[in-house]
Amino acid sequence: MFIDEAKIKVKAGDGGNGCMAFRREKFVPRGGPSGGDGGKGGDIVMESSERHNTLVHFRFNPEHTAQRGRHGEGSNKTGRDGEGIILKVPVGTIVFDDETGDKLFEFTQHDQSFVVARGGRGGRGNARFATSVHQAPREHEEGRPGEEHVYRLELKLLADVGLVGYPNVGKSTLISRISAARPKIADYPFTTLEPNLGVVAVGDAKSEVSFVVADIPGLIEGAHTGAGLGTQFLRHIERTRLLVHLVDVSDSSGRPDVAKDVEVILAELWSFGAHLQDKPMIMAASKIDAVNKDKLAALKRYCKKHKLKLYEISAVTGKGIEELKYAMADEVQKFRERELKEAIEEK
Repeated sequence: MFIDEAKIKVKAGDGGNGCMAFRREKFVPRGGPSGGDGGKGGDIVMESSERHNTLVHFRFNPEHTAQRGRHGEGSNKTGRDGEGIILKVPVGTIVFDDETGDKLFEFTQHDQSFVVARGGRGGRGNARFATSVHQAPREHEEGRPGEEHVYRLELKLLADVGLVGYPNVGKSTLISRISAARPKIADYPFTTLEPNLGVVAVGDAKSEVSFVVADIPGLIEGAHTGAGLGTQFLRHIERTRLLVHLVDVSDSSGRPDVAKDVEVILAELWSFGAHLQDKPMIMAASKIDAVNKDKLAALKRYCKKHKLKLYEISAVTGKGIEELKYAMADEVQKFRERELKEAIEEK
């Protein structure tokens, strides 16, 4: 089960109360105030982890409360601080305030941390209020309450390449061919109900390039408004560096106009926003082993007109798969080199 959204309620620990006490010992006249401070409440911290890849653990455990601080005691004893909680989330998680909708934090790499609720400060004991003119204070403070929030968590996959296209164009078969991923494959629409990730390696040991490919569930007209699986998975394309658009050139799709197929998918990417239309794209003529020559010729004309690279592939027979893999690796490597150069220039 792939869970990419969750709503959680967090409550940091309250601070412990300050103590009101006076020192009373034999042979110590007028011992004075000795009430200690209360302990601090525990924080709740969110931390990104490579061991998690879904938000399912929040779906069934949505409320998290940290320990409160202990109250102060006599003899100037400070109460123990409350224990905090660390919530592990997968890389790619974005934290939103559920009430305002504001984006608070985005986990882009592992071992990042973000304090989602701060524990309350412990109250001061009466020893803190003693002065030269007020030597027997009875004032003491209660602990401050810990922060309480409701957050909406959203997970966006971190992949270099996103496979897009209509349902049943061969995306799952392709990712199973080029990586170790084994998604469900069947001859009916919307076989893929959750994104699948696969790691692809190209080249020899000395010059190997590896990258992550995401098999995005099929898009249809109106996806940006929620049709089909809609915006539930369009968001996962936002983080990809490259899009590979698969177009079915066989007769199995029942859609004779391949140019219209391409335009529909591109329109959905444009309508969704998030600059999806600006991402580099490679076109792939899928199911070339059962090709309709008229559809393939029409797709070639479309790609030539719009200056798009076209690769003819068959995930069943393996034709064109290696060429497509190297093309994807080249584009990903160019992007990484550009990112590295920009990072060096910023320094």
